[in-house]
Amino acid sequence: MRYRRLGNSGLKVSEIALGGWLTLGGTVAEQESVNLILKAADLGINLFDMADVYSAGQSEVMLGKALKELSRDQIVVATKVRGKMHEGPFGAGLSKKHIMQACDASLRRLGTDFIDLYQFHAPDADVMLEESLEALDVLRYQGKILYAGVSNFKNDEILTAISIAETYHYPRIISSQPRYNMLQRDFEREVAPACDLKGIGNIIYSPLAQGILTGKYRAQGDYPADSRAFSPSGRWMQELLVQDNTYVILDRLRAVAADAGLTLVQMSLLWNLRHPVVTANIVGATKPVQVEEAVSAMDHPPLDQETLTSIERALAS
Repeated sequence: MRYRRLGNSGLKVSEIALGGWLTLGGTVAEQESVNLILKAADLGINLFDMADVYSAGQSEVMLGKALKELSRDQIVVATKVRGKMHEGPFGAGLSKKHIMQACDASLRRLGTDFIDLYQFHAPDADVMLEESLEALDVLRYQGKILYAGVSNFKNDEILTAISIAETYHYPRIISSQPRYNMLQRDFEREVAPACDLKGIGNIIYSPLAQGILTGKYRAQGDYPADSRAFSPSGRWMQELLVQDNTYVILDRLRAVAADAGLTLVQMSLLWNLRHPVVTANIVGATKPVQVEEAVSAMDHPPLDQETLTSIERALAS
């Protein structure tokens, strides 16, 4: 496993992170979830990314159970706040009241005294960002969080958050969590410029386009039995799966990967890491072999220029 500093911070994280959306404590049973986390840690993964809304808090519970068997000082616990956790006006959002209550609830589920990286899950247009960042300052003062990050923020939102934090000496934003993969590249235009300017590291979600870049999708309508295609959780996949050109591109990418001696999964993860402001890829898993394949990408050197050029050709319409 290789490790990188997260942005300009001193926090070093593994280039592969294990995420808990849908899987840990959700579609994966408790003991299997804990075993997946322990397997990931054994393979060198030190960054585990959860959110309070993932499986109604159960992803955090699974990580908390696994932490009892791990060395806490070697683990980077990341989680997020904003989503709806209960009914009522303070059940969601980035108000100071919700953030303070949600952080305490996450700490209880995680069974730890502090969260290494606490992230806003998405912007909240109903709350002034100054108020949200002030809450992080209180949490830092209380020793409940160490670092702060954002997720699903775009260039102007990232720059605004950084400016407010600098003005009021609130916790510095060190990370962003956007979607990015070879088939969905809005990140390069909508997020990366601000991160490059301000030294923000990016922890990428959906680096395999929710499984499309695993290589198991070969024709429209011919989907694996466990596919999330056209389910509510597969909404990001739908725009790709209904296009015949997607399958042409996937065939080309499989050929490029084969020429490079890589699986499509390995090549996809390495491709993301070529970007100078990308720090890590978050992968989801339901089986240990999926974690192993993702980590095996780190056994290979960065993609060479010939492979990168071939990938761009394959992606061209």
